[in-house]
Amino acid sequence: MTLNSKLVTIMLTLLVIAVVTLFFLNEYSQNEMVREIQESSTVVSKAIQMSIEDLTSEYEADRSRLIEYMKEAKEKGVNEINIISNEGEIIDSSDPAKIGKKKELKKLVTGLRASPGARGGSGSVRPYNLVVPVIVGDEHLGYVQINLLLDNIRTIQHENLVNRVVATSLVFLLGITLTIFLAKRYTAPINNLADGVRRVADGDLSVTFPAQSGDEIGELARNCNEMVAKLRERESLEKRLYEAEHLSKVGQLASGIAHEIRNPLNYISLAIDHLKSEFQAACPDRQEQFVPLADKIKEEVRRANYMVVNFMNYGRPLKLRITELSYPDLLAKALPVLHDKLAEQRVTVEAHIPPDLPPLRADGEMLRNCVFNFVTNAAQAMPAGGTVTLGAAFDPEQRAFLLTFADQGGGIREEDVAKIFQPWFTTKEAGIGLGLAITERIIREHGGEIRVASTEGAGTTFTVVLPARPKETE
Repeated sequence: MTLNSKLVTIMLTLLVIAVVTLFFLNEYSQNEMVREIQESSTVVSKAIQMSIEDLTSEYEADRSRLIEYMKEAKEKGVNEINIISNEGEIIDSSDPAKIGKKKELKKLVTGLRASPGARGGSGSVRPYNLVVPVIVGDEHLGYVQINLLLDNIRTIQHENLVNRVVATSLVFLLGITLTIFLAKRYTAPINNLADGVRRVADGDLSVTFPAQSGDEIGELARNCNEMVAKLRERESLEKRLYEAEHLSKVGQLASGIAHEIRNPLNYISLAIDHLKSEFQAACPDRQEQFVPLADKIKEEVRRANYMVVNFMNYGRPLKLRITELSYPDLLAKALPVLHDKLAEQRVTVEAHIPPDLPPLRADGEMLRNCVFNFVTNAAQAMPAGGTVTLGAAFDPEQRAFLLTFADQGGGIREEDVAKIFQPWFTTKEAGIGLGLAITERIIREHGGEIRVASTEGAGTTFTVVLPARPKETE
């Protein structure tokens, strides 16, 4: 229901309540007045009847009867009853002191008139004189003068007025209460909306507007939520665009630098080949020591050149050369290259590889590069030294290999876990933030994924999930 509908409904409800209340109060007041008039008429009729009996009686009037009747009549507002003869003599009265006194007949005006110069016994209402001529047949016998107060009728009228004022006030009070209730009920959501809009204007796009009602406030909240969602999308697009522009510029710079690096690497590789051939001819007795060292240098140069090529082609699709290889053999070739550096950092590597592990189908060169990155990052996470544990298993249900790399370092902060595979993100003072990004891309190109489990102060474990049959790319 809309706000306008609620307000109209409240106003109509209040109007109906007011009309119904005033109707019932009016009916009650009319019934009370009719009853009071009927009782007063009965009293007057009985007084006239007694007057006729006294005026027509041949005997002296029984004054005690009128006095006794006045006890009952006073409750109905009758103050005094006088029975007057045609000569103006008061032959009977509720006030014995007035019996025998004379009344000027010219001053007796038949009907109901206010008593001049007199107040009621309570001083609240002016008394009235009711003079009724007593005529039996064609004979005029005298008059009946009744002094009465209309307190009961006026009280009923006053109570009716008071009741109407009270009922109207209660209806208006109810209306004011409902208005205050609605004002608070709708002011609070509006204030919340205003506060939320202010936060959105300050750049906080995590605001969510509660839209529980079906009125205009709820509709406004839903529209605000849609607006914030679009602003989030726009902000995300702007960030992605900025990152793309940043990556493009950095990529162009890195491509130029990498291109310049490849030339000295090629020269070093050729120089190593030349020195190797010259040294073998000059010192054949020491070639057992020199040849493995030269091969390691050449292998490192080749690996550096391979990394530079991957770095240059980071934004291009990778070219996988899928072959069947043994994971223990791959580690046996990769880890000795890192032995001296790990020993300097007081880091040891423990490999727990089951002997019955099936052979992998992957790009051996790229997978070895991934191992280098994982082990190097693990060693850098333990500046005081420690152990890097390598594990491997085959899950027949998932038809996938699980390769684990665990360290005993300080762990990764929870807010950084989602960022570690982003290009250029690094927490190291010396680093460009491409190692894990390239590693994650290589694993993804194999159709696998990398899972991270890290606890601050307790170390990190990377789990590489490689399918048994990765997609092959020429």
